[in-house]
Amino acid sequence: MKIAMASDHAGFPVKDHLVRFLQQHGHEVIDLGTDSPDRRVDYPVTAQSVADALLDGRAERGILLCGSGVGVSIAANKIPGIYAAICHDIHSAHQGVEHDFMNVMVLGARIIGPAIAEELATAFINAQPFTEERYARRFQMVQALEHKAAEQRTGSEQDE
Repeated sequence: MKIAMASDHAGFPVKDHLVRFLQQHGHEVIDLGTDSPDRRVDYPVTAQSVADALLDGRAERGILLCGSGVGVSIAANKIPGIYAAICHDIHSAHQGVEHDFMNVMVLGARIIGPAIAEELATAFINAQPFTEERYARRFQMVQALEHKAAEQRTGSEQDE
């Protein structure tokens, strides 16, 4: 699987470990940075870089890391077409894909360590969306919320 991955400076150590782990397990990883824990990087920049890779088709899924996972999760979910969630347990890592069509997993590098990150990434990558009508219907409802918000923003911009 092609996976886009990025982190801010706080997430770098776990991201760096995960890049190597996933490559060793046959995945193509697009490492979008950062390349050092010493260079401060704002998490919205990392969210945008992974989103761009997913939305333009360079990657099938994304993994984002920051210190807690909260900031980058908020930023990623502002981007239409990105469905991101913090996953610090295995159930959420696969269930988010299966039930909710999550395409970006977010990890808090100060919350979990490399070994847990490996297990979470494996569960996330191996999961496939369930095809039952109820899951598709719920996802369509989420997309409708997304489209409604976009239309409201466009409408308010035209009023200015």
